[in-house]
Amino acid sequence: MTTFARMRTVLPRLLAATALVAGLAAALPNEAAAQADYPSKPIRLIVPFPPGESLDAVARSVAEPWSKALGQSIVVDNRPGAGGMTGTEAGAKAAPDGYTILMSNIGALAILPAVNPRTPYDVLKDLTPISLIANVPFFLFVGATQPFQTVNDLVDYAKKNPGKLNYASTGIGSGVHLAGELFKAQEKIDIVHVPYKGVSQALPDIISGSIQMVFYPITFLPQVKAGQLRPLMITATKRVDVLPDVKTSAELGMPNMIAGSWHMILVPAGTPQPIIDKLSKTLMATLAEPALQARLLTLGAEPVGGTPAEAKAFLEAEMAKWRDVAKTSNITMQ
Repeated sequence: MTTFARMRTVLPRLLAATALVAGLAAALPNEAAAQADYPSKPIRLIVPFPPGESLDAVARSVAEPWSKALGQSIVVDNRPGAGGMTGTEAGAKAAPDGYTILMSNIGALAILPAVNPRTPYDVLKDLTPISLIANVPFFLFVGATQPFQTVNDLVDYAKKNPGKLNYASTGIGSGVHLAGELFKAQEKIDIVHVPYKGVSQALPDIISGSIQMVFYPITFLPQVKAGQLRPLMITATKRVDVLPDVKTSAELGMPNMIAGSWHMILVPAGTPQPIIDKLSKTLMATLAEPALQARLLTLGAEPVGGTPAEAKAFLEAEMAKWRDVAKTSNITMQ
């Protein structure tokens, strides 16, 4: 091949390579500028449960002051279904540009991946934690029309009438479901699990009495004050100020009946570090605001906060714990 012929072959490749390098070089400043300007438009916050749920109430309480810190509105997008798995999958598979964030919980992030081999996302590969938001203890609620005034009343009835009491949950494998199963195992009673997309959808059935009980956060405080629901105990080691007369499970002789949830903010994996840093910094400042902390406590949520590294370590530990529980208890969803 002549020198001229070789040049005709090589030159187009050189020109193409040069154009590619130039394009990449031009794109880098634009990408950096976009990250520096972040956020330049509203942010979508996916909540994998219906409006009115505990997670939804916490998300909306956080979103308002956080949006002020970020200088852009945060729009809550409820994506319920499959015990939180539907919305969590949507968050995991969203574009990693900082304009879709996720608030999910113990069920979708730790329990379901441990018991369901068909979970359609890999929590640690597909998501990056930003911060743990809150710990949320559960209460045992019954409808006010039920005859049970104490936990002992309920347990005695269940032992004499196996299979006659139903309890609602936010879906198979959810924290609410596992709380019911824990109660069932510890008290050696036969109660029937009835899953819903969200407990708020089960609320009319609980109030009417067709569903007798549910383990859930204090989100149902308005129904308690209205005389529609009766809290029998809190599954925690200490009482809460909003319902100071409700005894703990430990006080009632059930020290191992500790159940609750936690809520966490995450973003899709691959989100640029400057965006993660800004979300983390503004979120930690938001969670430190006394007004928000007071608001979360009225929802039965204990504010936490923390760095992405702390959130990741917590998440890894929770996932390992529930994998062990699923293995030793032979709990699986096929």
